[in-house]
Amino acid sequence: MLDTVRNMFKIQELRKKIFFTLLIIFLYRLGGHVPTPGVNADVLRSFMASNMDGLFGFYDMFVGGNFGRFTVFALGIMPYITASIIMQLMGTIFPAIHKLQREGAEGRKKLTQYTRYGTVIFGAIQAAGISIFISSIQDNGVSAVIPQMQGFLFMATPVLSLTTGTVITMWLGEQITARGVGNGISLLIFIGIVAMIPSRVVTEVQQIMVDRMHIVQSLAILAIVVAATVAVVIMTQAQRRIPIQTPKKVVGAKMYAGQNTVLPLRLNMAGVIPIIFASSIMTFPGMIIKSFAGAESSFMDDIFRLFGPDGAVYSVLYGLLIIFFTYFYTAIVFNPVDIADNLKRQGGFIPGIRPGKKTAEFLENVLARITLPGSVFLALIAVLPMLLMRSFGGGFYFGGTSILIVVGVALDTLQQLESHLQQRNYEGFMKKGSLRGRR
Repeated sequence: MLDTVRNMFKIQELRKKIFFTLLIIFLYRLGGHVPTPGVNADVLRSFMASNMDGLFGFYDMFVGGNFGRFTVFALGIMPYITASIIMQLMGTIFPAIHKLQREGAEGRKKLTQYTRYGTVIFGAIQAAGISIFISSIQDNGVSAVIPQMQGFLFMATPVLSLTTGTVITMWLGEQITARGVGNGISLLIFIGIVAMIPSRVVTEVQQIMVDRMHIVQSLAILAIVVAATVAVVIMTQAQRRIPIQTPKKVVGAKMYAGQNTVLPLRLNMAGVIPIIFASSIMTFPGMIIKSFAGAESSFMDDIFRLFGPDGAVYSVLYGLLIIFFTYFYTAIVFNPVDIADNLKRQGGFIPGIRPGKKTAEFLENVLARITLPGSVFLALIAVLPMLLMRSFGGGFYFGGTSILIVVGVALDTLQQLESHLQQRNYEGFMKKGSLRGRR
């Protein structure tokens, strides 16, 4: 492993990508400590400390603790994800959007621009709601907004600050994707989750020091985390390999022998995208409604308890959304008709299956069968560890959602690093075999 790490920095191109990615991550974490103007930090800290076990804590996990501190990056990348979901769904409704999705690089460029506009809109709406919410918070008669900023001035300042922070976060993620290593948006969420682990470990240790019996709960939570991580790695790397044969070819005076290859179909073709999409759907509406309803809304408190991350209703809806987005995103990234047409043009075929339409139908049936267990697995891993750990008294922060995102993004990034190493004839991270890519 040490030799592999040293080899990574021997390749100039890869070294630049790694340092650039680390620089962007540093800037993201630095911006996460810039406070939003006009907020009484002591009052807000007191309120957030007693209200971070529900939906707020779940949202705070995705933004690396920035929401709890109410920094300029408090919204994180979530408005961008919401805008991306809307654009993907619109492609199934509006023919013009669907046409852009199939136009290649030029179409993706236009869709990316529309997604950016949507990010600004959703960011501004969410920032306005949070501003109203913050202004309603009081602690012993002291408002969470400093006296000099109360009124319209406070409403305008956070909207501008938080929306700008969201746009900056979006830009940082895009820069990592274009010039760094890994998927920038996923990597920023990954860093936010990982950054909160030390504080959670310290909290667990402190509870053990106070209550010696708490060590049993901590060990149980650790066992669940390890078991879930192993299961995620196995399922993420699981494949259904479709045999592909190509016939002999005669080019000029030479004859080229046929080849036997495989078409690997992942059980989880969509990666961590369904988890991120489903989480965004489950948090965005609730955050908006709660924000505009205010901190003292008893009705919304009842709704929050009903749809809280540790409740049965939340778990069922969350699991169903994960299954839906797994099928939805898999249909976007893998088109059986295109694969069948490419095989037919290259002279390849699946043994026992006619080229063309029959091959497309075969691939579609296989994909539907393997996507079902893959999507159900994602839903179970996202929900069950969270419920089990809540029963042990542990925080849902260490639930299946965070495990899926951390493991999925880590494997995807390692695969990109390994591909760079193998292109330069260096040994990768795996002594036997290699890390398999997502697609």
